[in-house]
Amino acid sequence: MRPALSLLLALPLLSALVLPAGAVDAEKAPSTGALPPAIIAVRANEAPITDRILSNGTITAVEEVLVAPQVEGLAIESLKADVGDRVEAGSVLATLSRDQLILQRSQFDANRAKAVAAIAQLEAQLVEVRSNAQEAVKSSNRAKQLAAQGTYSSVQAEQAEAEANAALARVRSAEASIKVAQADIALIDAQMKDVELRLERTEVKAPVSGIISARGARVGSIASASAGPLFTIIQNGELEMRADIAEADMHRIAKGQTAIINLIGARNPTNGTVRLIEPTLNTTTRLGMARIEIEDSAGLRAGMFADAEIIVATRDAITVPVTSVNMGPDGADVLKIEDGIAKRTAVTTGIREGGRVEIADGLIAGDLIVAKAGAFVRDGDRITPVEETGSGPVAAITE
Repeated sequence: MRPALSLLLALPLLSALVLPAGAVDAEKAPSTGALPPAIIAVRANEAPITDRILSNGTITAVEEVLVAPQVEGLAIESLKADVGDRVEAGSVLATLSRDQLILQRSQFDANRAKAVAAIAQLEAQLVEVRSNAQEAVKSSNRAKQLAAQGTYSSVQAEQAEAEANAALARVRSAEASIKVAQADIALIDAQMKDVELRLERTEVKAPVSGIISARGARVGSIASASAGPLFTIIQNGELEMRADIAEADMHRIAKGQTAIINLIGARNPTNGTVRLIEPTLNTTTRLGMARIEIEDSAGLRAGMFADAEIIVATRDAITVPVTSVNMGPDGADVLKIEDGIAKRTAVTTGIREGGRVEIADGLIAGDLIVAKAGAFVRDGDRITPVEETGSGPVAAITE
């Protein structure tokens, strides 16, 4: 009976220790409800960004000089240069046959000697006719005087005058013949100078210094301008890149811009500068042309294919991922996160490089935005931003 008595005595004490049911419910943790959806977010940051134009084209000569024969109809006798040779201005590239011209020069020498002898003969005749003319004039004058005195027939006086006039005419004829002979000599001298000049030009010389890129001359063939140039020279060995530029990029390219040229198979790029922009576009391809001067053309060959990056501008700017910008009919905008709420914010975009784009207006460095503009987030939605870094998303941001 003692155990039962002990249990009865303990019941009031146990009932005092038991808490009411309402008090237990009050101390339970309040329900927090569902959290806003977690959305990956990124921050706008300031970084260098470059505006560039991508193009491709070929390596060509800055200036090609065509060497044509200055004397036609002569056979090519020998060649002094070949493709790939570096030549200096005035150096002999080829020689033409001189035999025909030497024969012409001998003929002209003979003709000139003949003309000189003819002049000597005419000058001797001139002396004779002048003497005869003087005598005839004197006889005519005496006949006139005697006829006036009545001691000489007027008919005879007239005959003497006619003989004097004829003698004077022979003098004038002889003088004219000498002038004609002198003109013949002048013509022969001119012809001889032409032959001498053609003889000099039988040596085909390089008009400029440079590298021979093509040779059309063959020993034994007849030199003729219609047959094409004998040689083609890259003036001073200077090469450039002729890059095709898309029509949409033509307004951004300008003379003096820096270019980075990448050649197929080359380990390192080559620097260049835009030196000329052609004023017209190809009407078929709608492409423009930019000529890029190459700083170091060592190892380059005309005809090589190359890619070029033309640097339009480089500056520090506020940048964001391209995926975070929504392009709509009213312009560009992003979803900016403030106090856990996504707010659509209009922005002005600028340079785009790779996966990032410049924000010229609308954001400042450090602003948090939704990483993907195509995410199912509307203006005014409450979200839980999870900031993305270079190594991936991190813990949710509590604001």
